[in-house]
Amino acid sequence: MAGFSGDETAPFFGFLGAAAALVFSCMGAAYGTAKSGVGVASMGVMRPELVMKSIVPVVMAGVLGIYGLIIAVIISTGINPKAKSYYLFDGYAHLSSGLACGLAGLSAGMAIGIVGDAGVRYTGTHSSSARYLTCFLSSLKITAVSEKLFPYIPALLQSFWANAQQPKLFVGMILILIFAEALALYGLIVGIILSSRAGQSRAE
Repeated sequence: MAGFSGDETAPFFGFLGAAAALVFSCMGAAYGTAKSGVGVASMGVMRPELVMKSIVPVVMAGVLGIYGLIIAVIISTGINPKAKSYYLFDGYAHLSSGLACGLAGLSAGMAIGIVGDAGVRYTGTHSSSARYLTCFLSSLKITAVSEKLFPYIPALLQSFWANAQQPKLFVGMILILIFAEALALYGLIVGIILSSRAGQSRAE
C-alpha cells in the first residue's frame, strides 16, 4: 500500500476502540437517562414542583456520553499511518483505551439509571399517594367514618407524608450518583493513559 507505514491491520483495532468508547458510553448514558427520566416523569405527575430538583440523575447520565466522545476523538486523531507508523501495539493500545472508557461508562450509566429512578420515585411519589388517600377518605366522611374518629385520620396521614417524603433521602441519592459517576471517570482516566501509550512500541 503506497504511503502506508506500519501494520495494515492495526488501524482496524484502533478505530474499533474509538467506536467502542463512544458506543458503550452512549449506551450507558441512554439507559441512565431513560431509566431516571421515567422516574422523573412518574413523580412529576403528582409533584411537578420537584421535577427540576429531580433532574440531577438525567444530567449526570448525559455526561457519560462526553467521556466516550473525548476518548474517541483522542484515538481517532492518533490514527494517521501516512504521517506516522501505526503498528499492532498502537492498535491494541487504542482498543483497550476505548473498551476501558466505554464499558466503565456503560456500568456507570446502569447504576445511575437504577438509583436515579428509585431515588426520585421515593422522594416524591409516596407523599402524593397519601394526599390522594386523604381526599378519598374525606369523600367517605359521612358514610364510612364517624364524626368523632375522622378528624384524627388526616393528621395521621399528614405525618405519613412527612416520613414518606424523606428530604434527607435526596442527599443520599446524590452521593450515590456521585460515586456511580466516578466509575466512568476512572475509565476515562485509564483510557487517556492507555491511548498515550500508542506510538511507544519502537523508536522511529
